[in-house]
Amino acid sequence: MMGRAHLVIGTGVSLSLLHLQGVPVTVGAAATALVGSLLPDIDEPNSLLMTRTMPNGMLRVLQLAMVILAVWLCVDGAVQSPWNIVLSLAIAAVSFLPFRALRKVLMLIIGVGLAVYGGDYTPWNLVAGCLLVVCTVLPHRGLTHTVYGLAVWTALLYGTTSNSGDSIWLAGGIAYLLHLLADSLTNRGIKPLPPFKWRLRFNLMSTGTRHGAIVENVCILLTLLLTGFVFLPGWGWGN
Repeated sequence: MMGRAHLVIGTGVSLSLLHLQGVPVTVGAAATALVGSLLPDIDEPNSLLMTRTMPNGMLRVLQLAMVILAVWLCVDGAVQSPWNIVLSLAIAAVSFLPFRALRKVLMLIIGVGLAVYGGDYTPWNLVAGCLLVVCTVLPHRGLTHTVYGLAVWTALLYGTTSNSGDSIWLAGGIAYLLHLLADSLTNRGIKPLPPFKWRLRFNLMSTGTRHGAIVENVCILLTLLLTGFVFLPGWGWGN
């Protein structure tokens, strides 16, 4: 499914389920559900999550910074010749990569930074940093679209937020799970338990096609109806 459908379905359904179970729906839970609904697509640089967190403007700043660094290495003399030239050319070459590849470079930089420096503040930063680094080399619908990815995300949320109640980790975990279930509706499906080759695939739609768009819009409409019945005064459970 497309990012818009994942966002609406994952956030709307997860928060509705929390409310129906009597779990407080907080701002933190809503924000975590929103992130969780898109997070499995962190392995796709052009996904809605990646293009919103790493917009083109940020990538242009990264390109400029890399060009400046390449020039500085050439003229400063901090690195012995000819290695300064080699390093400068390598950095300059990376700066002209397509934005899709640059997003992975930026994710790698952030991941290394969290792993090296963030671990001093909380061990979860080290885990998150390592996961970001790993995601830069994963194929789309790979490890992040598995039960293992769901378990790691939910465990991270539980370990960092459970002292404040159950709403955040439940919202994030349910939203992530809904993303996986939504992708299982496509003709490609997902492999939830690698290295086992079993594929969860209902083959109800193909992303990017007219039929796929109809299925997505129906799912979005059903989600909006559910949230209306749950939350809006005068509607069903919201009454």
